Amino acid sequence: MKAIIIDDEQLSLQIVRENLIAFPDIQVVAECQDGFEAFKAISEWKPDLIFLDIQMPKINGFELLELLEEPPQVIFITAYDDYALKAFESNAIDYLLKPFSQLRFNQSMQKISRQISPVPIQNFLQTQGKNDMESHRIVLKHLGNILILGIAEVQCIEAYDDYVKIHARDQIYVKKQTLNHFETVLPMSDFVRIHRSFLVNLSHITAIGAGQGDTKEIRLKSGFVVSASRNGYQRLKDVMHL
Repeated sequence: MKAIIIDDEQLSLQIVRENLIAFPDIQVVAECQDGFEAFKAISEWKPDLIFLDIQMPKINGFELLELLEEPPQVIFITAYDDYALKAFESNAIDYLLKPFSQLRFNQSMQKISRQISPVPIQNFLQTQGKNDMESHRIVLKHLGNILILGIAEVQCIEAYDDYVKIHARDQIYVKKQTLNHFETVLPMSDFVRIHRSFLVNLSHITAIGAGQGDTKEIRLKSGFVVSASRNGYQRLKDVMHL
């Protein structure tokens, strides 16, 4: 089984590596200290298992997993216990809270050896709830690169089947995520769901006019026009005190 260790602390990398000595069937093919490096290594090696820290520079562990089309099995290694309950509730393989003992590490490996199948990591990401990092930026893949958008740059987010279209920087970026997810994590003071297919950044609205029937037309700074449903317009009025 191929494994990658991902942690920004050199000591943590060393501890996991030493604990794995007792498991010769696990081959560590890479060690990474940030999310960008880890994304490249996972794409290259396609590991069966990753040991993943959550709080890392550039992009965190959750954001890294969102970038992966087929995430490997994951054992979380972190110093933050506030994520642990969410992980266990979602039936992730395991969650190792630093500092952990060799005995505790062995218990995680026993779960793998018994072939306990975790809930797909996408389910875990959707249930892990709002976090401070995700509330002020969006991480996505674009043209083979990792792009970080500040939410102030995002004009609106549009539903697109199992994906969303993110309108920002005079471009449209596609990300595999739901509009409901962004409605949950983005600050309600900045973004309003004006339609079942659109979430709009209030700071980018330049004009509101009449649309067809009960709808309203919302014009953004880029010139893009979005239709607001009757209920969506009411939510917009309440937030903007119109």
